[in-house]
Amino acid sequence: MRPRSTPCIRAEILDAIDKAVPQDVSGDYLDIGSGEGELLNLVKSRYSCLRCFACDYTAELIRLPDQTVNIVDLNREPLPYPDNRFALATCVETIEHLENYRAALREIHRVLKPGGLTVVSTPNVLNLRSRLRYLTFGFPSLFGPLPVGEREAHSTAGHISPVGWFHLADALLDAGFIDLKLSIDKFQRRSLISFVLLCLPIRIAGWYQYRREVARFRTVSAQNDAIVRQINSHKILLGRTLVISARKPG
Repeated sequence: MRPRSTPCIRAEILDAIDKAVPQDVSGDYLDIGSGEGELLNLVKSRYSCLRCFACDYTAELIRLPDQTVNIVDLNREPLPYPDNRFALATCVETIEHLENYRAALREIHRVLKPGGLTVVSTPNVLNLRSRLRYLTFGFPSLFGPLPVGEREAHSTAGHISPVGWFHLADALLDAGFIDLKLSIDKFQRRSLISFVLLCLPIRIAGWYQYRREVARFRTVSAQNDAIVRQINSHKILLGRTLVISARKPG
C-alpha cells in the first residue's frame, strides 16, 4: 500500500529482523503492501539466501524492474499463497489502509511457516502529539477527515483504520502469534514538550484508571496486563511509528 516508507521506519524494520533471524536465514520472504519496493530491496540485499515475493493492490508502484508483484485486495481476498509458505513476512505502513486488519493478520499467520517471523508497522496514534490532536480536533495524527468518493489508497487520504498499540498487539495474539516485541522508528520531538508538562499527570491518572479497570471492570487479566501497562510507556507517548515483531509458534 505504501508508496514510500521513511528511512527511519525501514531501518527499524531491518533491526527487528536482524534481532530475530540469523544472517543466513533461507526460504521465502513476503512483503505485503510492497509499494515502491524499497524495503524489499534492502531485505534482498541483506539476506541473500531469501527468495523475495511482493504483493500489493497494484503493480504500478513498484520500482524494481525484476520484481513480480502479486495483485491482491486484502479488503476482499485472502493472500494468494498456500499455508506455511514463508519464513518471513513484513507488513509495513499497510494495516491502516485496510478495512479489516485483523483478517489480514490472520492471513499472515496462515502463510508463515511454523517459527516464521512477521514485522508489522503502523502510525502510533497514542503518542502525545496525536492524543492532543484527538482531544482538540477529534482526529489522531495522520488520520484526518476522509475525502468523500475517490481517494488514493496508498496516501494518507487512504488511512481508514487507526490502530493503537493494545488493539494491534491483541489482534496479533488473537491470530495466534507469540513473542511480541515492540519498538519505534524514532522519538517525536514535537511530543517532548508535552511529555515534560504532562508526564506526571498522565502517570497518576493512568494508574487510577488502571486500578479501576482491574477492580471494577475486570478487563485486565494476566494475559493482557503487560500490554496494558505499556500504554503510557515512553515508547508509546513519544514514538512516531509502532514497529512490532511476532512469531508463529513452531
